[in-house]
Amino acid sequence: MLTAKDVMTSEVVTVKPDTAVQDIAQLLYSQRISGVPVVDAQEKVVGMVSEGDLMSHVGAVGDAPPKRSWWLRLLGDAPDTAENYTRSHGRTAQDVMSRKVLSVSEDTPLADIARLLEKNRIKRVPVLTDGKLVGLISRANLLRGLAVAKPQQASITADDRALSDAITKELRKHPWGAFTNVIVQDGVAHLWGFIDAESERRAITLIAEEVSGVRGVEDHLTFRPVYEG
Repeated sequence: MLTAKDVMTSEVVTVKPDTAVQDIAQLLYSQRISGVPVVDAQEKVVGMVSEGDLMSHVGAVGDAPPKRSWWLRLLGDAPDTAENYTRSHGRTAQDVMSRKVLSVSEDTPLADIARLLEKNRIKRVPVLTDGKLVGLISRANLLRGLAVAKPQQASITADDRALSDAITKELRKHPWGAFTNVIVQDGVAHLWGFIDAESERRAITLIAEEVSGVRGVEDHLTFRPVYEG
């Protein structure tokens, strides 16, 4: 069966706990992603920052969040109110991040990951090995796995994984290929990700074709969306 290791994004964009909120917003925009893991000095995940976390920040909405009535403040949970204030006014990742982080292992079946995302209404989950971040699974990764999996053989062989690792290793040597997601099944390499020029598409395809053992290449690369301000 397909597992997290087969479809995860292994070159993960991350931030540190002291990364400024504005820098995180710029990173999400430039990378065209909707969330990033927050990792400490030991590369362990301590939180997640999503678009939703930033949209409630006063820097994004341009005003303070609505005040609670005095009787709700009196009956409410003071620590929670303080936490909400910190999240809406904080300056760094550790102020605005979600600290409850769910995770999976490289061997977690995709079906289990899909249920985890659906049950908790989240869009992505980090993949950990010995507590350290080794990848990220998003809904898009799950769809890619579903797209390449054959109904009669929804699994990836050891040879396919080796080919995927070899292609990914070569792609990481180039800035325009480092974030390409590679899934190999039956010796056919499926390439997913964003490109900024047709020359990048050709170069990424050539790298995959030149890896010994690859029987074919399926190009699913798309141009990076342009967001107008």
